[in-house]
Amino acid sequence: MTIKDAPEEWEIRATETPFVGNKTSVRTDEVVMPDGSVVRRDYQVHPGSVAVLALDDEDRVLLIRQYRHPVRQKLWEIPAGLLDVPGENPLHAAQRELYEEAHVKAEDWRVLTDVYTSPGGCDEAIRIFLARGLSEAEEERFAVEDEEIDLEYARVPVSELVRGALAGELHNACLVVGVLSLVAARASGGVDGLRGAEAEWAARPFEA
Repeated sequence: MTIKDAPEEWEIRATETPFVGNKTSVRTDEVVMPDGSVVRRDYQVHPGSVAVLALDDEDRVLLIRQYRHPVRQKLWEIPAGLLDVPGENPLHAAQRELYEEAHVKAEDWRVLTDVYTSPGGCDEAIRIFLARGLSEAEEERFAVEDEEIDLEYARVPVSELVRGALAGELHNACLVVGVLSLVAARASGGVDGLRGAEAEWAARPFEA
């Protein structure tokens, strides 16, 4: 048996969208189960996201600290953002987010990993990139608003982030998954074996 996720779609008898928000919505589907019964499933419809594990020459990860209202915490995170345009190239979106949130550019990009954040209740898919060869962007700084006005910045060694993740001190999913994926990649052949930055992404198809 091959351990690999595969596409599948069960019959939907009816669907409705009881809530539509600014970026996401909530959908209710009536889904036919294997025994023929029909159950209602509510889930958040999400455009998808990208995140960037930006690694400098001193093996430090570029972090931002941002207030997240749903969990009432300020979280240390890696730069990330929504795929605002359907079919948007995720690499281009990641490069944009790194510039807008950290005023940084990178020379070397690779796909670190792809994840669903909470597939039982949300269809959000995130592609996490590894970015190396960092330098300050030449363009003017991006005009921030809302929570981003209060951003804090740090560059933290990979080893310290691993310790913090395992100690329960860091909770942002992209940061934790990204850092542990980097460590795993290094232990299994090195980051040069990672997928290219334009690798196919079945969860969010795009044009190169």
